[in-house]
This record gives sequence, structure tokens and C-alpha cells, in this order.
Amino acid sequence: MKDIELKPSYTTVNIPGKCLKCLAEQEYGDCLRKLMKGEEGESELKKRFEAMTSLLKSPDLIKLRDQCEKYLADGKKVSLAIHADDDKPKYEIKIGDTDENT
Repeated sequence: MKDIELKPSYTTVNIPGKCLKCLAEQEYGDCLRKLMKGEEGESELKKRFEAMTSLLKSPDLIKLRDQCEKYLADGKKVSLAIHADDDKPKYEIKIGDTDENT
């Protein structure tokens, strides 16, 4: 399965932001709606859904969200990569410099 990448951001005057938990809940809801509609690629959707369920239930979510917000406060771009190939998903925070054009 392809990695899932969530990109939290702060709210600015022009751009509404979302925290890591909000993005995970949004992805969870999107997957659930697609599964209920019976859309193509159901096995991939099930894996994404299970990965989001695992993240939302994980005691690590608060720690991951806090780490992401710390990097955002420092002016960095941050994303959470979810590697869901194994039975237990693995989480990796990726940090980059800010881009003035976005």
C-alpha cells in the first residue's frame, strides 16, 4: 500500500489550517464514505481506513500532534507519513523548511 501523508497546518488569514487529528478524522470519514458507496479499489480503501482507525485510537496521536505543532510553531513545514504495510502502522514525522510561495 502507498504511504498515507497528512500535512497539518496553522490557520492564517487566507488559509484555513487543520491539526493532525482533524486531518486523520477527515481521511477516516472520506474512506468510510467511499467504502459504503462500494467504490473501486476497495482493498486499498480498507487498508487506508484501518490505518486511520489505528492512528485515531493510538495513544501516540497526542504526542505526534504535539510534535507536529511544535515544528509548525517554529515555522517549519511538517507532515506525518503513515506506513501501513505491516500489521501495525508506523508513523514518521517529516520536517522541511517553509516555502514562502504557499
